[in-house]
Amino acid sequence: MSFASKAIKYFSNLSQTNLNVAGVEIMNPYVSPGVKGAIKKYYKKFYSDTKNRIYIFGINPGRFGGGLTGISFTDPVALREYCGIENNLGERKELSSKFIYKVAEELGGTKKFFSKVFLAALYPFAITKDGKNYNYYDDKLLAKKLMPEIIRTIKTQLKFGARRDVVIILGKKNAEYFSIINEEYMFFERIIVLEHPRYIMQYRLKKIDFYIKKYLNAVSD
Repeated sequence: MSFASKAIKYFSNLSQTNLNVAGVEIMNPYVSPGVKGAIKKYYKKFYSDTKNRIYIFGINPGRFGGGLTGISFTDPVALREYCGIENNLGERKELSSKFIYKVAEELGGTKKFFSKVFLAALYPFAITKDGKNYNYYDDKLLAKKLMPEIIRTIKTQLKFGARRDVVIILGKKNAEYFSIINEEYMFFERIIVLEHPRYIMQYRLKKIDFYIKKYLNAVSD
């Protein structure tokens, strides 16, 4: 089976966990026919091979990016403008998506970028609290409840076609959690930790070229 076939099968059948954590809600875009259609087109376009790729793990998708499209770090506008996949998923833009696709363009475009990397998240669903983005590690109880699912997510997605010599983890706190998991399960030999795109776009925008170069160096590893 190709990378695309495995990914499409996985994402088309994802079901969310009932958390029962006060104020916390999970967004599951994968039940939408529009999302399922976009996912099939995306993976068939960029991943119809058996090549191993560098995995880039984010935290959990944002409500305006992967929370809408089902594709990590990809808002509906990026899916349309950079990936060439028309969709009816809205016109929302996400800062993280904007940065990632700047990196893709600098590398030589989406075809080349996705031939090298797979954008993923340790937890596949967007999480919100009081209508705002929420990270799985923002609440210790939430992190504890989600940990078994995070481990299952990693194990399953590795089977798509992962390079096991190196992985890129976005966000220092995210990397702390992942490092503990990786010590136990030895998923990857080496971890590269990069600043999260949202952090860069919000707080380090003047140095964006510096961070783009860091990303390019990492994916060219």
